[in-house]
Amino acid sequence: MPLDPLMLLVFLGLGAVAGVLAGLLGVGGGLVLVAALAWLLPAQGVVPSQAAMHAALATSLASIVFTAMSSARAHAQRGSVLWPTVAWMVPGILIGGWLGSRVAIGLDGMWLRWGVAVYCLIAAAQMLLSKPRDPGDASLAPRGPALTAAGGVIGAVSSLVGIGGGSMTVPLLTWRGVVPVRAVGTSSACGVFIGLASALGYALNAPAGALPSHAVGYVYLPAAICVAIASVLAAPFGTRIAHAISGPMLKRVFALFLLAVGGSLLLP
Repeated sequence: MPLDPLMLLVFLGLGAVAGVLAGLLGVGGGLVLVAALAWLLPAQGVVPSQAAMHAALATSLASIVFTAMSSARAHAQRGSVLWPTVAWMVPGILIGGWLGSRVAIGLDGMWLRWGVAVYCLIAAAQMLLSKPRDPGDASLAPRGPALTAAGGVIGAVSSLVGIGGGSMTVPLLTWRGVVPVRAVGTSSACGVFIGLASALGYALNAPAGALPSHAVGYVYLPAAICVAIASVLAAPFGTRIAHAISGPMLKRVFALFLLAVGGSLLLP
């Protein structure tokens, strides 16, 4: 089936939104992508309806590799990535992301849809109810096996709902005393490995011919490439805003948006 130029523009727009959110909040871009792709891909006839959620998750995670890489690079230039913490979390993230994708491939799309919807509602509640973060310790970089274990859980859950893990990694690190902006930067670096392990799992373990064309396993390449390009360009803008302003009102608005996204996924 020939590619629709209008759809490519839509994918570019989605990527720009996801990139800004990744840099600004360290959370949310993947959830928006999954919900949009789960509707767009089957509506355009490029993905069978029964594979829509698997394709949306896999494509979101593939693009997140590049979104997170761009965001992490921008944060690293400002000294906001705690590389020792990343090193402790990555082994668990890789294992969890791979295993999570294997589990997701075996689940019916409806279960995945409900799982993403529930996660949207949880993330929205977290944003609405969370208290202002402690300023944290600028010299602190948490280490230890507990972070590796946490990385495994974060990687698995992220793979099942198609996100870069920021909604779990950022609260974990701030709870451990990390300065919030460094928690976001470190989360972005971790998101690279979450996306890589998870997307490879969806690409390499999918049934033969899972998607009809322009795909590797469950990863729909035109969407993944367009989203990645736009998000890489847009993520640094979100990072600049994150370093310049405090965003409690923005988080409340985005939380309400996530409630709407979750509710839309619950509709038949």
